[in-house]
Amino acid sequence: MTEILAITTPIYLIILIGYLMTRFGLFGKAEMRTFGKFVVNLALPALLFKALSERRVAEVLNAGYLFAYAFGSLVVIGLGLFWARRCAGRDPLASSFYAMGVSCSNSGYMGYPILLLTLPAVAGVSVALNMIVENLLAIPLLLILAERARGGGDSWATVGKLLGRVAANPLILALLAGLIASLLELRTPQIVVQTVNVLAAASGGVALFVVGGALVGLPVGGLGKEVAPIVFGKLVLHPLCVSAGILMLPSLGLAPLDPALQMAAVLMAAMPMMGIFPTVAQQYGQEDFTAVALLLTTVASFFTLSGLLWAFRHFAFIG
Repeated sequence: MTEILAITTPIYLIILIGYLMTRFGLFGKAEMRTFGKFVVNLALPALLFKALSERRVAEVLNAGYLFAYAFGSLVVIGLGLFWARRCAGRDPLASSFYAMGVSCSNSGYMGYPILLLTLPAVAGVSVALNMIVENLLAIPLLLILAERARGGGDSWATVGKLLGRVAANPLILALLAGLIASLLELRTPQIVVQTVNVLAAASGGVALFVVGGALVGLPVGGLGKEVAPIVFGKLVLHPLCVSAGILMLPSLGLAPLDPALQMAAVLMAAMPMMGIFPTVAQQYGQEDFTAVALLLTTVASFFTLSGLLWAFRHFAFIG
């Protein structure tokens, strides 16, 4: 267990440093947003381009991984919607954000740094595959449900707007550029490679620092019991559903995943929800419970991720 804590503790210490630095005024919340823009618009795109352009397309566009992660995410979205509507008695708008909370992982800010320490050989590819599922399937689907619940008018217009935003996202542009470079087997000039390497190396630490700063000021209030199912759904049900998707691959005629990619997919699903969860929810008047859910899930994930990594070390995983 000491070896596992040697992996997870530094990650959460960086998050804690970001929190304390912001909490005591050495950095402001606005500066955290600036750091976040650096990660999302420059460092992570550089990382994705590097990870994809250096590999063959067949290795990058792994159908088994995409199916397993998409299957697990869609199942847990359905479970989140069912629980929120039938068990918690929430309205359709709030239910869509319960489902988002249990299904959309913090792949870039937390997933990549953790995979970089545990599964470095597949970290970049795993992040890229997750970005495909999250940005092209899960998040658009949930935002369409939220728009319909709010009475946002023509759902096809909503789809068009979402696709426009996705197309302009630097992460998606970097993903496409990396895929094109891989497909055409382009040799990137060395000076560009070195520049991209430096930017990519900056993404992990800065991303974790931003996570800590973003947690400052989030209210806990009396919503702990209300959001506990979201915490459980994100940290336990989502990785279990992705594991089920991995087990289904041979029966569907898809090649079994490499053990490293199996672990990467489950670890990605076991991450807390994306850091912009409360920000997106705020546009729909759902910021209170989403902020509490983000805070509690991030804290609880230290224990669940440590336990998951311990299980990986001591038991044969999935197969």
